[in-house]
Amino acid sequence: MRHRLYYLLPDIHSARRTLDDLLLHRIEQRHVHFLAKMDLPPDLPEANFMHKTDVVHGAQNGMIAGAILGILLGFVVVYYFDLTSPALVTTAATVIGILFGGWAASMVAAAIPNTRLQAFFPEIEKGRVLMIADVPHYRVKEIEELLAERHPELNFRGEDPHVPVFP
Repeated sequence: MRHRLYYLLPDIHSARRTLDDLLLHRIEQRHVHFLAKMDLPPDLPEANFMHKTDVVHGAQNGMIAGAILGILLGFVVVYYFDLTSPALVTTAATVIGILFGGWAASMVAAAIPNTRLQAFFPEIEKGRVLMIADVPHYRVKEIEELLAERHPELNFRGEDPHVPVFP
């Protein structure tokens, strides 16, 4: 399990040095992402689509809503048609509802900026760089201390302990 750490950095130069330190302390580059108003140089990994939009959050909400509506539809179909296998029909309707709800809501959420990052947007607009680092839960304190010691210009802006398992 990983924890997501958020840091605001003053400029690209600071972002490079911070990335180098994380790499030297065995945090893989695929677990560090940067978000800035300006175009980032190719040596800094930019935040991807999953970081910038609300796709994951939208899919989660859509799956919940789809499951509820699928169960209700399953019960209505079983009651209305008086079927002999209500468990199968209700289960199938629920699975279809989960899949459709997750897909439809993620398509809508793809156009919405990430709500978890809204607090950082004013600082990003001023030219600062947001670093998102996913670190193993047992190394959070070590990495926080390292960055505080080696990079006093960094501004620690919080931690998210609920990082999805998939990258």
